[in-house]
Amino acid sequence: MSIAPLVSATSDFEAKVRALMPDDVFAAVTASYLEEPRGRYAGTAGLLAKPCTTEQVATLVAAAHAAGVAVIPYGGGTGLVGGQIAEDGVPPLILSLERMTALRSMHAEEGVMVVEAGMILADVQSHARAEGLMFPLSLASEGSARVGGVLSTNAGGVNVLRYGNARDLCLGLEVVMPDGTIWNGLTRLRKNNTGYDLRHLMIGAEGTLGIITAACLRLHPEPASEGTAFMAVRDPRAALSLLAMTQKRMGGGVSAFELIHKQGLDFLSETLPDVRQPFAEKPEWMVLIDVGLAQGLNPAIALEELFAEASEAGLVSDGVIAQSQSQRQQFWALRENIPEANRRIGSVSSHDISVPLSAIPAFIERGNQAIAQLGSFRVNCFGHVGDGNLHYNVFPVDGKSRADHEHQREDIKRTVHDLVHDMGGSVSAEHGVGRLKVADLERYSDPVKLTTMRAIKDALDPKGIMNPGAVLAR
Repeated sequence: MSIAPLVSATSDFEAKVRALMPDDVFAAVTASYLEEPRGRYAGTAGLLAKPCTTEQVATLVAAAHAAGVAVIPYGGGTGLVGGQIAEDGVPPLILSLERMTALRSMHAEEGVMVVEAGMILADVQSHARAEGLMFPLSLASEGSARVGGVLSTNAGGVNVLRYGNARDLCLGLEVVMPDGTIWNGLTRLRKNNTGYDLRHLMIGAEGTLGIITAACLRLHPEPASEGTAFMAVRDPRAALSLLAMTQKRMGGGVSAFELIHKQGLDFLSETLPDVRQPFAEKPEWMVLIDVGLAQGLNPAIALEELFAEASEAGLVSDGVIAQSQSQRQQFWALRENIPEANRRIGSVSSHDISVPLSAIPAFIERGNQAIAQLGSFRVNCFGHVGDGNLHYNVFPVDGKSRADHEHQREDIKRTVHDLVHDMGGSVSAEHGVGRLKVADLERYSDPVKLTTMRAIKDALDPKGIMNPGAVLAR
């Protein structure tokens, strides 16, 4: 299908849309809208709009559709694959939802809340807690990530094991379509079998099929009591055995199960020495276990009994169980600061991948061997082992920098991703495709899936204005 060239969002187009909107909708394009956390992309400055209502979003998108202007949806700017940055092409309309932060309605008895897409994730969690409920999606960037971006990338986080990804926590959506029409899909229904589920089409589409403006989110009861423990495990295979043992003992009470390698602890010591570490001698591998149990059950006792059984089975060699809420927070602070320590060290190539759970030990072993054949590197492998999602990141050895290995980055990425594909995994577990992994999607996806995706994109966005270059090549 032939797509007409896109038109600049400046001059004539800018004059037209400014006549349709209040003056305060528009703002100067500052550096923050042209940057992303890893510094891999630099955006093209265009026209920045910050609408306050869904109707204003629709008016702006309709105008862009009529003129053939690219629309780049912008949430919290925390995405790690460049989905929020238009690196090349004519200047786009950058459409930020940061002013659309309203709590539209709360239905605590249903375990449901309706929020606008610009609400920060931490604020969603706060509104839920005020009702004695929880919104369990938790990310390191939850203080700045916004609902629209979280849903558009189908974000995961640490609690996927128990509560699922973002799509599992969403019942309905309101979306401005590429022609400016509004899909009113804010249903609170748990069962709705009336044809194609457009909600699941929009979640994970990264703004390429429409702009999410509001969402109906599922809330959960807060566990009556929670417990957290670090346990030193023999190796990743022992970690999987411990996961199975934990789930058997705790039932559905396991909220998170994180695998952490000694390299991550070393990076913390080097860059963030104030982060308290649980063991006097750093283990080669350890897991962070978080459980939430029903009333009448004691998580500390449950974790102590788990440690005793795991120790007898030879799976663990040491353990520390949090004795207070503040200690639980210290434990989680360690895990949540590992990405920041990684950033300060500077990775050569970072990989957000998933493989079947039983393949995790073999992937780590084969991956380390393959990287060693490419040169001398440090590997920090950590992540949400409970759902098969690993962050497998490759760093220069001490004394070298990322710049010294920039020429090897593509070879490293290809080596890791080829192995992931060979083992039946995914080269994007929770960060999305964005612009960073467009070629990877082409290389590793089933051809029928790609053809279907392109057909959907062409049908809904025939002019190709919605986040062009993200997910699918323009």
